[in-house]
Amino acid sequence: MDPNAPLPLQRRKFLMTLLAGLGALIGAASAWPVFRFLSPATAGSGSDQVLIPRGDVASGKAHFFQHRGKPAVLLQVAPGQFVAMSAVCTHLGCVVAWQETAGEFLCPCHGGRFSAEGQVLSGPPPKPLESIAVELDGDQLRVG
Repeated sequence: MDPNAPLPLQRRKFLMTLLAGLGALIGAASAWPVFRFLSPATAGSGSDQVLIPRGDVASGKAHFFQHRGKPAVLLQVAPGQFVAMSAVCTHLGCVVAWQETAGEFLCPCHGGRFSAEGQVLSGPPPKPLESIAVELDGDQLRVG
């Protein structure tokens, strides 16, 4: 019976080590989302400039695209006059939708309204949509 005496202590040590490792793994898996939430936001991984064919943006229509990894919108407010801006609402970060009949952007989350140039018309947004530079380069629009 002498060989059986150390066996329960070895089993207990193995189970405690296994339990500690599992606890550490669960703790790390739980801490990662908290760390990502509390860490500063990155600038995005998208390109600084985006080329969009001029024919893709009809007058009075909105063209949504990605700029620096975030939603953006390009709009032809008048023939030959283009404006680009972030499509992220300045209130809580929802993506705005273009209301063609009204000629304005509407935030679906809390009803914020923006003009075609991105200025706040009504609702809770504290500031206008972030403007992005646009220039015509032949048949391409260079945004950014």
